[in-house]
Amino acid sequence: MIKVDSLIILLIAVLIACSSEHEDNFENQPAAKNGKKNIVLFVSDDHGKTAGCYGNPVIKTPNMDQLAAEGTLFTNAFATTASCTASRSVILTGLHNHHTGLYGHMHFPFHFRAYENLKSLPVMLNQGGYRTGTVGKYHVAPKEVFDFETFISTDDLGQQVDYGRANFGRNTVMMADACQKFINAQDQRPFFLYFCTSDPHRSSDEDHPNRFGNQDDGFEGVTPITYKEEDVIVPAFLPDTRESREELAQYYQSVSRVDQGLGRLIQHLKDAGVYENTLIIYMSDHGMAFPGAKTTTYDPGLNSPLIVRKPGVQKRGITTNAMVSWTDITPTILDFAGVAAPFPYVLESGAEGNPNGTISSFDGRSFLDILEEEAPEGFDEVYASHTFHEIQMYYPMRVVRDRNYKLIWNIAWQLPYPFASDLWAAQTWQAQFKLGMDAPYGKRTVGEYIQRPQFELYDVANDPHEENNLALNPLNMELLATYQAKIKSFQEKTGDRWVLKWEYQ
Repeated sequence: MIKVDSLIILLIAVLIACSSEHEDNFENQPAAKNGKKNIVLFVSDDHGKTAGCYGNPVIKTPNMDQLAAEGTLFTNAFATTASCTASRSVILTGLHNHHTGLYGHMHFPFHFRAYENLKSLPVMLNQGGYRTGTVGKYHVAPKEVFDFETFISTDDLGQQVDYGRANFGRNTVMMADACQKFINAQDQRPFFLYFCTSDPHRSSDEDHPNRFGNQDDGFEGVTPITYKEEDVIVPAFLPDTRESREELAQYYQSVSRVDQGLGRLIQHLKDAGVYENTLIIYMSDHGMAFPGAKTTTYDPGLNSPLIVRKPGVQKRGITTNAMVSWTDITPTILDFAGVAAPFPYVLESGAEGNPNGTISSFDGRSFLDILEEEAPEGFDEVYASHTFHEIQMYYPMRVVRDRNYKLIWNIAWQLPYPFASDLWAAQTWQAQFKLGMDAPYGKRTVGEYIQRPQFELYDVANDPHEENNLALNPLNMELLATYQAKIKSFQEKTGDRWVLKWEYQ
């Protein structure tokens, strides 16, 4: 018969052996299986709030809808500028684009660049112990500021390649498949995956029969989902015309392709056993690629989709009315990762609002702690800053918006409103433009859309489509002054050189 002491010793030996075996296996498992916090930031291109989870009964977006059912859906999430590169610089720094210096497009021939001594989200996460990878649309510069360890391409579906390689076109399913190697890498560090689609951006090919990517072009692995023109829902900012409906049907099709890529990526996370340990953020860089939304600071351009699924929360399927902006994305992700920001950032000496040329904090803040709250306190105001899109499109606008009012300051209001090349060519716009300045375009006329007043003040609580400009009524001068002061204070706090335009034109 075995003595008690001997039995205890035997039991301890077995436990030690099991522990050692577990540690050996631990070293060979993906990081998230070890309880590490992985992060996926999924950014679509020019996707407005067109999804089933946002109340559209026509479009098919089952994967976005499921993500919302498992996470938090924001109804009041706002881009700070409805321009691709500039917005992405905000997403990846937590700073407004006038604070990063990336005022417009980075690609040829526009060549905008962020300040070289900034540190972006992927760099901060990498220094904090994360491996970082990006796939799809990169569209920021310089690389030294927005650097990733791994740039995922179509080469062998996932091998590391030189900076800038993509070649996925609009196939988000192929993009997701290419991420498998990165997700499953035998690396003890947690991962940050920045997944950026080219859909549902308009095509730059003016002769293309479908400006949002024709399904006949071939999308391997993508199930074709098409829509009838008579079924689409025309938003209030667009004219309800044949041309508009045709383009909306194409746009819906493109959004459904994005949704399939999201679904495939989530399945890869599940197959790797890391889904339950991964923060997933679905968002768009800004609103949809139609005149009246993209490049404007009207709500269709700024109010964008944001769905966040955080591991370990008690409440799911939350819809929150918290007002957040894209300056909040980087602080939120760093908060989740437990990585401190390396402040201060150093810019040129004497920047407005930064006498020593430093940035001591983000322009945004973390919303991680309010993901289970439907109406959290203190998230009631956002700001926007737009200066360029393409380089010929100088039209600086500064905006403050709360739950009651919104003020747009059109700083170069004497100029006609400039058009992005793809929006100018849009048949939705051209059909109305050819009818003349008095032709209706959504809630405005063509002429009103092109020539705007210096200040646009809207009672957004009662006038959600921004039709009645209160700034034109002398009785509202005190209210106008209150919101003007808010914009000026915002500019001073965030180093905006356009604050000087309060003094001269």
